Amino acid sequence: MEYIRRELERKFLRMSAAFKAVMVTGARQVGKSTMLRRLAEGEQRTYVSMDNVRDRELARTDPGLFFQMYRPPILIDEIQKAPELFEPIKVICDNTEERGLFWLTGSESRKMTRQAGDSLAGRICILKLFSLSMREMAGVFPEAPLDFSFPALFERARLFPLNNIVTVFSHIWRGGMPEIMQLDDEQSAEYWNSYIETYLMRDAVDDNGIVDTAGFRKFLRASAAFCGRLLNYSDLAAASGVSGVTAKEWMKVLQTMGIIFLLEPYSGNELKRLVKTPKLYFCDTGLCAYLSSWTSRDALMNGAVSGHFFENCAVGEFLRTFSCGEKKTATSFYRDKEKREIDIVIEQDGVLHPIEIKKTSAPDRHALKSFDVLKKTGLPVGAGGVVCMADKPCPIDDLNSMIPVNLI
Repeated sequence: MEYIRRELERKFLRMSAAFKAVMVTGARQVGKSTMLRRLAEGEQRTYVSMDNVRDRELARTDPGLFFQMYRPPILIDEIQKAPELFEPIKVICDNTEERGLFWLTGSESRKMTRQAGDSLAGRICILKLFSLSMREMAGVFPEAPLDFSFPALFERARLFPLNNIVTVFSHIWRGGMPEIMQLDDEQSAEYWNSYIETYLMRDAVDDNGIVDTAGFRKFLRASAAFCGRLLNYSDLAAASGVSGVTAKEWMKVLQTMGIIFLLEPYSGNELKRLVKTPKLYFCDTGLCAYLSSWTSRDALMNGAVSGHFFENCAVGEFLRTFSCGEKKTATSFYRDKEKREIDIVIEQDGVLHPIEIKKTSAPDRHALKSFDVLKKTGLPVGAGGVVCMADKPCPIDDLNSMIPVNLI
């Protein structure tokens, strides 16, 4: 299968030049190992996988001997299976000033991330890789960071094909797992079925101690039904047939496995009547579509929940873009007791950028009706707009634009 370039490559190499160890985490099968092995081509870098039983046992029982056999610079795959390596990695890092010695991959888990952070504090940079974005699938990598001003959007659009709802919903329905790119519809369905049984259920049992596997499967499907909505644990628990306490615990499991993403509500001392409930999104819409039993792109595109999936897709694209960006960016959503809502509030360099998401090709000024509420925060409000199915950017007013979803 032809390699698909990843947007995180630039940031990873920059961090490898600055840190002694860099670890890439993410859900199963998003392409962590493939990306790092590609970047290691032409380097004198040892590769070892903890999926290899012999190497894993050596790493766990005699890490000192392990590093005599496999000397840095090294790429260690699936390091969560041999956490005993973190302490000797720390010792090696402390005895050298060389950067980029350790490239690590690890499927997400609370325990592994905590162990890496505790053992290698100040020595390691942890990055997160998601499944493929629409930009990666199109092979477009803009050098300029995402800017919501109309002139910047106009220039960005020159790099991209025209926005097209069939292409967008093909991505939404199929998802972005690299392994799924060459599969037909029947094969894709079997891929997701295998993914759930082989990876999600096994990790739920082995790494998170979940015993009620039938209940957890039901919880997965119920979670998919709530995508793009405020997270109501009582409703989710009732739909899953479990207690509220269990629903909260299992939601944390899905977060740490990189399956779902909770978008937190905007908070500020100047705004008193804000909701405090996050919104639920899936990190990969293809998994969400499979769990929701949408059997084709067209059925999903024309279905009653197509707007929720479109919103999930847009939020996911923002998530991917900002995880690879140079600047720290905070994302939230706004909703108050009067039900005024802004789908995404992006805060960067102390400026708020309000974004609405609409599955339409021609949003109007009415979509911006809640933007003025952000003036009460005391922070400056910058350019924003409506992420939509317009085929090219177009101004709505002096500050806000129609933003084709494929430009994010």
